[in-house]
Amino acid sequence: MSALRIAVANQKGGTGKTTLTVNLAAGFHRRGKTVLLDADPQGSARDWARIGGTDSDLPPLHEVASDEARTRIAQFTAASRFVLVDCPPHLQSVTLGQVLGAVDLVLIPVQPSPLDLWASIDMAAAVNDARSGNPHLRAFMVLNQLDSRNALSRSMHQALAEFEVPALANGLARRAAFRSAALEGGSVYRLGARGKNAVSDVESIIKEVLSV
Repeated sequence: MSALRIAVANQKGGTGKTTLTVNLAAGFHRRGKTVLLDADPQGSARDWARIGGTDSDLPPLHEVASDEARTRIAQFTAASRFVLVDCPPHLQSVTLGQVLGAVDLVLIPVQPSPLDLWASIDMAAAVNDARSGNPHLRAFMVLNQLDSRNALSRSMHQALAEFEVPALANGLARRAAFRSAALEGGSVYRLGARGKNAVSDVESIIKEVLSV
């Protein structure tokens, strides 16, 4: 059976794209052979993994050049159960177009802010464009940095219901564990009790992705 190929993308920086990608990769890695592809020129996932070094609990990471995304995804599809791609934050990127043309699912992290909501409109359009060559591409918004004390956070699901791309029921809360994991070069799974609630967030997203 070929791999489930997942891209995490948003044209707006600061949405928690790499945080979501890296921690999802760690969670999927616990379920089967997983590869993490860093297609973002900023190399945030690469730097994250380097901090952890050989003690990191992250799956193997490979950097992807701008003209080889489709080839690299195909390369790892046959030998992996899961392939996750951290995408560049530019809709006009050749790399993003290649990735969206080669994956099964794209997750779009969205923080509870008007700017993120507006940026998501263009991202939804990019998904529709990609479907001309990849008609089975599925896409979901993923709420990130949610704070139950914040009124906008509480109303985000209602706001996203107006968009063409649906939102997953589960998302990531604003938790110190995600920052700690990045500083230590691993995932929230490696934090033990400190990461328990964050792991629960990630696991809920994974289970939902595998069921839709």
